[in-house]
Amino acid sequence: MSLIEALNWRYATKKMNGQAVPQEKVDQILEAARLAPSSSGLQPFKVIVITDPALKQELLPHSFAQSQIVDASHVLVFAAWDNYTEERIDEVFNRTNAERGVPAEATADYVARLKSIYLPREAEVNFEHAARQAYISFGTAIAEAALLKVDATPMEGFDNAKYDEILKLSEQGLKSVTVLPLGYRDEANDWLAGLKKVRSSKENFIIEL
Repeated sequence: MSLIEALNWRYATKKMNGQAVPQEKVDQILEAARLAPSSSGLQPFKVIVITDPALKQELLPHSFAQSQIVDASHVLVFAAWDNYTEERIDEVFNRTNAERGVPAEATADYVARLKSIYLPREAEVNFEHAARQAYISFGTAIAEAALLKVDATPMEGFDNAKYDEILKLSEQGLKSVTVLPLGYRDEANDWLAGLKKVRSSKENFIIEL
């Protein structure tokens, strides 16, 4: 199946049937998310994978009671860095240089430039930038799930502060951004299943200059 075919097949599943997604497929989706591009390769976010039924039940009331949270096989929470710091930037480039076998001097000027941009900014500005990087990974995970015929429901409708509290994200310097339940559609009980996919026409969507 091509990506276009997969994207036509997928939809924001409103009701899942509780069937478990094979771990190898979850691993592929997570690997796609890990390999997604990010600004300067910093990957300023993490993905929290939730399978514990009790934890999913605890999150349900803070997710506008969307049943996918408890019916999904796996719930992925994309959480971005709460700020860019010198230590975080150094950690990324120290690891990158070590894996590529290049001296620190090779990236020193670039790293200094990044710090001059990020470090003076307000933490909230940096978090918003990090969150945009998380969205790139989020979208990549959705596409990979579709290719694997795994249903996924992109969610912004949740109480970020409560998620951060329950998942202890603040202690890790993270803030929740988006949620992606993975599972399989319950077509008999999903009002959105089978409805025509509607998007802007190419003429309205694309501006050629």
